[in-house]
Amino acid sequence: MGQPIIQLPSDMFRFQEAVYTIGPDVILETGVAHRGSLLYYASLCKTAGKGRVIGVDIEIRPHNREAIESHELPPYITLIEGDSTDPDTVQAVKQQIGPEDVTLVILDSNHTKDHIFQELEAYHELLSSGSYVVVTDGIMRDLYDVPRGKAEWKFDNPYEAAQEFIQKHPDFEIETPAWLFNESELTKDVTYWSGAG
Repeated sequence: MGQPIIQLPSDMFRFQEAVYTIGPDVILETGVAHRGSLLYYASLCKTAGKGRVIGVDIEIRPHNREAIESHELPPYITLIEGDSTDPDTVQAVKQQIGPEDVTLVILDSNHTKDHIFQELEAYHELLSSGSYVVVTDGIMRDLYDVPRGKAEWKFDNPYEAAQEFIQKHPDFEIETPAWLFNESELTKDVTYWSGAG
């Protein structure tokens, strides 16, 4: 749709299937970045005839805000600027979501273990039974020793945050959405979101 996106196509396709299956009223994404994923999620809502997107980022750059607001999908998007773990930001998000809303959450902002854990603590109560918190970029733990990787990624990553969270909240479990339409010989999906979905 003419906008940059920093995700694997297979992850976006799988997310679309989760949206189709769950039928959320609200998709909450922390981390607007280059705006493409936010607009993609809004297009899913428009196609489904249901739902809206809340995008949270510590800084929504003026050119990104302008691109979002001049796109054909702004009626489906609410932008909230602020640190996603700041109590004021969390409260602003919660005020946008009704008690009966089915909510799907995507955590894709600061990828440190501590920050993701704080986001999980802040937003998990918005989830409906059967929905997901998608903790993106769990693959960081496998990429700590590649060019541009960082040694601390081996232990400081979203995967570890998700593991710590489920130890504290046994009513949650790590579950990858169903992998539909696989006609290959692969037994595992290709994903940036490994082990943290």
